[in-house]
Amino acid sequence: MVRTVRNAGLAWMALLLIMMLVLTACAEKAAEPTSTEQKATTENTAVKTKVVKDAYGDVEIPIKPERVAAIYQEDFLTALGVTPVVQWYHPAWGKQDYLGLDVPLFDITGSMEALLAANPDIIIVDGYADPKKYEEFSKVAPTYKLPDELRNDTIGRLKKIAEVLGVPEKADEAIQKYNEKIADTKAKLEKAIGNETVAVIRLNVGNKPNLALFGDGNVYTGMLYKELGLTPYSAAKNQETHVVLSEEAIPAIDADHIIVFPSNGTWTSEENKDALKILESPIWKSVPAVKKGYVYPMERTHWQSGAILANMKKADDLVKAIVK
Repeated sequence: MVRTVRNAGLAWMALLLIMMLVLTACAEKAAEPTSTEQKATTENTAVKTKVVKDAYGDVEIPIKPERVAAIYQEDFLTALGVTPVVQWYHPAWGKQDYLGLDVPLFDITGSMEALLAANPDIIIVDGYADPKKYEEFSKVAPTYKLPDELRNDTIGRLKKIAEVLGVPEKADEAIQKYNEKIADTKAKLEKAIGNETVAVIRLNVGNKPNLALFGDGNVYTGMLYKELGLTPYSAAKNQETHVVLSEEAIPAIDADHIIVFPSNGTWTSEENKDALKILESPIWKSVPAVKKGYVYPMERTHWQSGAILANMKKADDLVKAIVK
């Protein structure tokens, strides 16, 4: 009898031990993540940055940066629905007022203080950032330099910036609107002036005012010829940037139409009053297009940009000025 009781007790203890082991195993199994959960956790941990190749080599940047500084590329950010943390500014050229941004200015002739204060996740720069300047930016945040071959490629720059920011679908939407605007404007201009020649001239304000003729390859206004189909004035052909016109060269301008804008400020800026005297001089008034009234004053704020929103505003300006 004693043996039977003892055996029964041992059986109960064995059963209790087995149950405890089973419960422990179940608890451990429940705590283990599924393969899907494991994959998600791994991705969340790993997908924070990516390595991309820019004009200077490989650079590690955030996958989805939230605080973006794009030096003189703010137009593209705005087109993508991204508000930059700072806006490019130069004392002699002002800022891109047409964007209507309410963000701190970053004076590119000064220190990095404003950029540091903005605490960007990423900085996007273009060809103006040489290796030394690029290194300075890189000390503030991961810096991506746009490929030099995109210098005159508005659509290419937009796509690349969208790719870097991880929002390629937003570029597609912006490009569709842009293409529709350009096609419509081109048709209207062709009907209005055909092959009549067009010159783009900047009134350089400041201590020594002068006039600069922009070439058909100019990064800001080359799109008038390449995309809108306008015919460049002969002296502007095969010119990548611009040339300052001498007094002797001004009367020789025989373009059918002239677009002109100041280098800084507006047509009513007090500091531009002396520079405006050039456009009141007998030399300027002797130009055929001036005599015929085919001169169109424009605002420099978007005419000194080759970005997507700026180009669309130029298209609107041209339709308003030239198409009757």
